[in-house]
Amino acid sequence: MIPERLVRFRLRTVLSLLGTIIAVAVAIEVLWIARHVITWILISLFLALALNPAVEWLLRHGVRRRGVAAALTYLAAVAVVVGIGFLFVPTLVNQVNDFVHKVPDYVDDLTHGRGRLGFLETKYHLRERVQDAINKGGATRVLGLSGAAVSVAKGIITIVVGIITITFLTFFMLLEGPVWVERFYGLLPESSRPRWRRVGNEIYRTVGGYVTGNLLISLIAGGLTTVVLAALGVPYAVALGLIVAILDLIPLAGATIAAILIGTVAFLHSIPAGIIVVTFFIVYQQIENHLLQPVIYGRTVQLSPLAVLISILIGAELAGILGALAAIPIAGSIQVVLVDWLRHRREHPAITAL
Repeated sequence: MIPERLVRFRLRTVLSLLGTIIAVAVAIEVLWIARHVITWILISLFLALALNPAVEWLLRHGVRRRGVAAALTYLAAVAVVVGIGFLFVPTLVNQVNDFVHKVPDYVDDLTHGRGRLGFLETKYHLRERVQDAINKGGATRVLGLSGAAVSVAKGIITIVVGIITITFLTFFMLLEGPVWVERFYGLLPESSRPRWRRVGNEIYRTVGGYVTGNLLISLIAGGLTTVVLAALGVPYAVALGLIVAILDLIPLAGATIAAILIGTVAFLHSIPAGIIVVTFFIVYQQIENHLLQPVIYGRTVQLSPLAVLISILIGAELAGILGALAAIPIAGSIQVVLVDWLRHRREHPAITAL
């Protein structure tokens, strides 16, 4: 007969385990509650890394104080944004107004089965479906508009607060970023500081190069799309080009989504325009995937296409579009740390064994 074994846990061990579980749960809950703030911080970091090369350039060319260099860079960036706004916003507003004025015509064509959207009525009887939905739950839906209006108002306020917060966070990151990095290095043992400075510089080169390159590629995609749409006479060319530039920030999938959306709009304008726009996106994607991205990302992130794809899929699953956008620089940073760890292990096998 096998004797029974009595396993006892110390009260201190049980309390430590419970405390750890509670601390992890509280940390996850805090991160979930503060997810909007964390998103603002990541966007500010993204912008600060994009602007920091200009700050470093000014410091190397006569500007002695970092605060002055950061202020000059920030003012230049704001001036560029304002200039682009003066150039494109009036056109964008006019295009939106034109679209609003044409909405009644689109609705009339749709309800009478005419035009390019008429098939929705003749084939799918969309008007009858909408009327049936209104008859079944019209009062409830109308009363629910007040809640929707409140949600929209809250969303607008959140966006405004987010823009103001990101503006100040980006400037302070430009101004105080090196100080915080030096404080982090000061917490490390003096013997290991040169190693981690080298790792930090590699991570900065990887992330900063990716951010700058991604912005440049998106600007090229949006600009070329606007030119092509304007040449074909497709309406809302500037607005659609802006959508392409924003979507192209998302690696791999963004350009495809943009091609589907803009191609659909072009086909609604005319079949030849749709064919040309789709052909343009196919050709441009080949150039971007095989020329622009390898040249820019190959010199900075240095990840294989398989690693890029896997990192994007994991990032998108964890944090949606923001996760997909941050996946490549995070993967590149992890690669830098792993390469340094392997090199350090080969150079100091005895220390590693301990």
